[in-house]
This record gives sequence, structure tokens and C-alpha cells, in this order.
Amino acid sequence: MHSELFGTLPDGTPVHRWTLERAGVRVRILSYGGIVQSVEAPDRDGASTGVVLGFAELEGYLAHPEPYLGALVGRYANRIGGARFALAGRTYALAPNNAPNSLHGGERGFDKRVWDVEPVGHGVRLTRVSPDGEEGFPGRLEVSVTYTLDERGALRVAYEAVTDARTVVNLTNHSYFNLAGSHDASGHELRLAASRLTPVDAVQIPTGALEEVAGTRFDFRTARKVGTGYDHNFVLDKGVTPEPVEIAELYDPSSGRVLTVATTEPGIQLYTADHLGEPFAPGAGVALETQHFPDSPNRPEFPSTELRPGQTYRSETVYGFTAR
Repeated sequence: MHSELFGTLPDGTPVHRWTLERAGVRVRILSYGGIVQSVEAPDRDGASTGVVLGFAELEGYLAHPEPYLGALVGRYANRIGGARFALAGRTYALAPNNAPNSLHGGERGFDKRVWDVEPVGHGVRLTRVSPDGEEGFPGRLEVSVTYTLDERGALRVAYEAVTDARTVVNLTNHSYFNLAGSHDASGHELRLAASRLTPVDAVQIPTGALEEVAGTRFDFRTARKVGTGYDHNFVLDKGVTPEPVEIAELYDPSSGRVLTVATTEPGIQLYTADHLGEPFAPGAGVALETQHFPDSPNRPEFPSTELRPGQTYRSETVYGFTAR
């Protein structure tokens, strides 16, 4: 494991890159946005290539922030309807950066912040303090995210946070996977352990219903070609769990690479990157964002995203890389 200077922000702040390598898998993490810049994994013949979308230079991330390529997303991943929510009798207004909603933490969420980084075992631990009122969210939030490679070369992402006031938290990583290392991931085959999804209205906010996937194009309970046209939250059959449980498999028939996803979270957002924008073609990657449901702060019937003083937010997701 080693670190190096990756670039400098316009205000002069240095951005460093950390490289982790174990069991044939190499991962590079940036201090800017906690971004997973690259993951290299072997195919069925042992040849390695990059399997996540990213930029070779810092300028690419600064010029194209909207796709959230590989970024650590917070305080609240996904959308909050109307860019506002009520908590403990008070309404909090957020940035409507996905009008009329707030998306992925607002105008300058965790993906656009420089994190402190320290080495820990076979990984790195990123930390920062999100001050009370940042992007409209209440409470001073102390956050840590640890990226490690285990003995099998799986990338483990462990999130923790504590607050000094009641707030909401929903963190994820926004990597786009392309296991073929090509320009198109739509031919990948996907399996999801999800019998339901949260249908949305015209502005992508859940209606509150939980809809069965059986007999629809959303049924990935048996592996099939993922195709395109998805930006939906699936309700994982396992619910919230204390330890990560495998809930997804993405397979590229051309290379034999397999991505497995295990998580403690109750939901996963499937996004087939239909609107990435240049320099990437539509469908160039598949995002599998483990998280709580969109708009949960406004939906008491959904699993809660509230964090109170004295509690610790914990979430863990494991990305495994194999080939067959």
C-alpha cells in the first residue's frame, strides 16, 4: 500500500491517491470525495483490467461532478422529496440540486469534500466532520469510512457516524461497474435478491408503495441481462441486517468476471447509466448503490434513517471479485 499526490484543487488543497493491492485485486482511493478511482481484477484467463468507471486525472472529476463516479455519497444518498424534511417538530430546507428534490447530499455533498486519510491494516480510513447546518442538515456529524481489501481480494466498505443532534444519515458508494472493461455494460447479467421495489412519481420520489417485481422487467431474482433504462430502488428481501448478506451478482459473459455484492442495507439503487454524459457512452456502467430507501425522512413507513446523539450509524458493503 502506498500514497501519492494525485492533483491539486483550484484553492491549492492537495489531493492524494492511495493504492491497495491484495489477492490479485488493485484498488485506488482518492482523498477527494472518497472516490474509488479504479479497481483492477482478473478475468477467467487471469488478465487484469479496470472494472469501474473513472478519470485518470483530478480535472476529470472536477469537470464532470454529476455522475458521482466512484464517490462516497452523503449526508443523504439518493433523493429527498421537495428538498425538505421534518424532524423533531422542525422542518429543514435542503438544496434543490435535483429540482424540486435534493440529491446525494446537496450542492456540495461528501463527494466534493477532501477527507483525512490514514492507513489501517490492508486498507485506509477516511474521516471528516460535517458541521451542523452543512447543506441544510442538522447536527455535527463525525464520519469515518474504511476501505479494506480482505484475503480474497474483496473490497469492504465500512461506514460509521455519530452526531450531537438528531439528524438523518444515508451513505453509499457510487461506483459504476463495467466488468468487461469496454464501452458497454448492458450485456452484463444481473441477479438481485429483491422481490419488491419502491415505485416513484414523475420526479423520481417514492409513492410509498412497495410493488412486486414478479412478471415485470424489474424481476432480477433469476439472473438475466441487465440492459438499460433503470434508475430504481429495490427492496432487498433480507431487510436490515447486522452483518453483510450477499444480495446481488453481476456477471460479464465475455470476460467471465463476477461481481458479488453483500450489504447490511435494506435497499439497492440500480442505475444503468443511461445519462452519464461525455466522455462516457450511455450504458457504460452499472451502479449498484446499497442504501436505505429514497425520501425515507418523509416516509415513516420506510426503514428509519434517523440518527440520534448516543447512537452510532453503522453500515457495511462488500464487493467481491471472482471469475468463472
